[in-house]
Amino acid sequence: MIIKDACLATMSEDGRYGLIADGAISIRDGRIQWVGARQTVPEDIMEDIADGADVHDCGGRLVTPGLIDCHTHIVYAGDRAAEFEKRLQGVSYQAIAKAGGGIAATVSATRAATKDDLIAQSLPRLRRLMTEGVTTIEIKSGYGLDTENEIKMLGAADGLAESAGIRVQKTFLGAHAVPPEYAGRQHDYINLVCQEMLPAAYAARLVDAVDAFAEGIAFSVEQVERVFDAAKKLGLPIKLHAEQLSHLGGAKMAAGKGALSVDHLEYLPPEEVADLAKAGTVAVLLPGAFYFLKETKLPPIHALRENQVPIAIATDCNPGSSPVTSLLLTMNMACTFFSLTPAESLRAVTLNAAKALGLQDEIGSLEVGKHADLVIWDTNNPADLAYNIGLNPCHRIMVGGKWQA
Repeated sequence: MIIKDACLATMSEDGRYGLIADGAISIRDGRIQWVGARQTVPEDIMEDIADGADVHDCGGRLVTPGLIDCHTHIVYAGDRAAEFEKRLQGVSYQAIAKAGGGIAATVSATRAATKDDLIAQSLPRLRRLMTEGVTTIEIKSGYGLDTENEIKMLGAADGLAESAGIRVQKTFLGAHAVPPEYAGRQHDYINLVCQEMLPAAYAARLVDAVDAFAEGIAFSVEQVERVFDAAKKLGLPIKLHAEQLSHLGGAKMAAGKGALSVDHLEYLPPEEVADLAKAGTVAVLLPGAFYFLKETKLPPIHALRENQVPIAIATDCNPGSSPVTSLLLTMNMACTFFSLTPAESLRAVTLNAAKALGLQDEIGSLEVGKHADLVIWDTNNPADLAYNIGLNPCHRIMVGGKWQA
């Protein structure tokens, strides 16, 4: 396949957008064979065109890498709209969680659902993201909190990939919260996570990475470290929800263990950012949760830039703190709340998001050898993707060289 007459935002390592104003892409066997200015198309590509290759004329439209939502909890049952009303009346997220709401409410609904129920309830959320150019999504477990239901959630994530024709990275988040039956027995629950739940999910080939929640309403840094040690023994990469509501030192610990990413980071001290840079750990910012919880404490954006830490952003789609199914809106929020530039926000949902999943060699930019995951947009200005609110210029998406409905 040949894609021509395109304004390419390659998002390659150098340059703001890596723009090629009049560009073309050659795709073979699902991967990018060649990319560059149309007037420099190699002779063998011209021969492909002459031999009847499928040629797609973009009419000057913008083409970017497929967008990547690198932090979601999109598989769940039920909703938590009642909690939204409570927070508007002044009840804090922490108080709701301690009263048996929050994650525990979603755990109850998710445990009661079958795998097919979870797929049916989650697929509309996934499709809404796809209509805005998302071609890869990370999906976490964490609402089962026992072996059977964590595996059920990860199996549902697999089912979504098959149903929607999208790349799905599955992250085990057994250490998300303490389930009701283990109230007051965090140590015993962490033993269950490390000794039974994670090994069972790994044996079922349903785990690409391991995550945990280091926070006062969840687990201590020491408890999370035990989970990460168990993950490392299985050869699995690690990620962490860290410094969202307070500073516990989780990000520093995770970076020291070579974490792919640390996520949220509102309470990360600027002096600890250098630890992320040294480890090559990606900072994943989640402006949807910042907005929905009406937070005011900003992540250390200046320090992240100064230390050249890759910044990714994601929807954090979940029923309690970020019921967001628009990655384009998340890009706008990152610019508005966190002062990212439009170019930084696009890099944050392409190449840097790929780095947050350990997939930067496969996706995230329009470069030779990478999977042909791309989006055609009804604009020729990449800044439009972060600028507009409520306007979706997505024209068409491709995953692995195949157009998706």
